[in-house]
Amino acid sequence: METHNGNVLVLATGGSIAQTSPSDPTLTGEALLEAVPELRHKFGILVEEVAQVSSPDITPEHWIELASRINKAVADDKLQGVVVTHGTDTLEETAFFLNLIVKSDKPVVVVGAMRRPYALGADGAANLHDAVTLASCPDAMGRGVLVVLNSEIHSARDVTKTTFNLDAFKSRDFGPLGQMVNGRPIFYRRSERKHTLCSAFPSDLGRLPRVAIIYSYAGVTPDLIEAVAASGYEGIVWAGTGSGSLPKAIRPAAIAAVKHGLAFVRSSRVNCGYIKRNDEVDDDALGFITGDSLNPQKARILLMLSLTQTNDPVKIQSFFDSH
Repeated sequence: METHNGNVLVLATGGSIAQTSPSDPTLTGEALLEAVPELRHKFGILVEEVAQVSSPDITPEHWIELASRINKAVADDKLQGVVVTHGTDTLEETAFFLNLIVKSDKPVVVVGAMRRPYALGADGAANLHDAVTLASCPDAMGRGVLVVLNSEIHSARDVTKTTFNLDAFKSRDFGPLGQMVNGRPIFYRRSERKHTLCSAFPSDLGRLPRVAIIYSYAGVTPDLIEAVAASGYEGIVWAGTGSGSLPKAIRPAAIAAVKHGLAFVRSSRVNCGYIKRNDEVDDDALGFITGDSLNPQKARILLMLSLTQTNDPVKIQSFFDSH
């Protein structure tokens, strides 16, 4: 047996990478590692089961539990990095949450699979091998939470699921940080936005505010915003057309929601591109927040975390401008 290069903690949450039947994930983290026996020869690996759910069933409570476990684990000097196995549908959301909450420069890598273990050409074992290798690599330190699938290394902030094929995960605006080549990571760039140790958000969260996403379409009516505002939500992310456009029919309801204390973020259903402030809408005068280049689901996470700190739209905007 080769000497261990270092300890890596694998936290399993379920998802397609662990799914042996059409309905539920059934493979444990230990079973996933049995499919890649060479990893045990290269690394000291610890495995824990955090959840065993499909990723559409992941909740903010799972995020808080994961972040708490990771923050405790990385305090151990013997631990080199952490891998989180996860379903792909909400993988980008969990990764971005951890990117803002984990307080360490040690590598944290979120990984999944597009094909289930029983499918032809299953990709879970190769992705897991890349993830553990990446989590143990000193070059991966200080880059924020990483996502690796299909031999590509992405920033948790930038990556999104774009299709159902093996190359599903893309960083459309900025491209990947690097790639796995012959079993080792090659990096080409860093994320310039605040994350992990530099993030403005504390790690000891008890709860997350409720934030809804409302999707724009031709003929959208204001009753959607009115219903959310009346249901105890603390914020709304508007997934607008184009550059987060706000139809005239919607504006009075959005303005009323802000006056009643809700935070209102303009994002885009296009899922790429920068949202310009005061473009067609006077964001400054109306107290709106613009979502920078974040897609609606990630804008929701950043707004949830921002609302744990402040209700001031100017301060919240500063979080969106820097994270």
